[in-house]
Amino acid sequence: MLNLENGLPSPGVNVTLEKHVGKDWQPLAQGVTNEQGRIGELFPGKQAFEAGEYRVVFKTGDYFKKAGRDTFFPEIPVQFTVTRTNEKLHIPLLLSQYGYSTYKGS
Repeated sequence: MLNLENGLPSPGVNVTLEKHVGKDWQPLAQGVTNEQGRIGELFPGKQAFEAGEYRVVFKTGDYFKKAGRDTFFPEIPVQFTVTRTNEKLHIPLLLSQYGYSTYKGS
């Protein structure tokens, strides 16, 4: 995760991973971004990452609150589809107080 306002990583952001099951979202894992704004491995390593619909939710409101700043997006959910079992994914988030961008990284 990169803060576009200052070009620096965003450490200390809580992130959850959830899987869409029926009409609900089932929590799978939680992590916190490190000093480089990354989480090394969010998906539980001993489980198969099965095809399906998932989302990661970035809790950005707390990050900005700690910095003494407001934000328009207190949470940023990024929904995505896994098509192959154990597909390796990198989902970067480019962040500012009033906007964000994401993409499928490699």
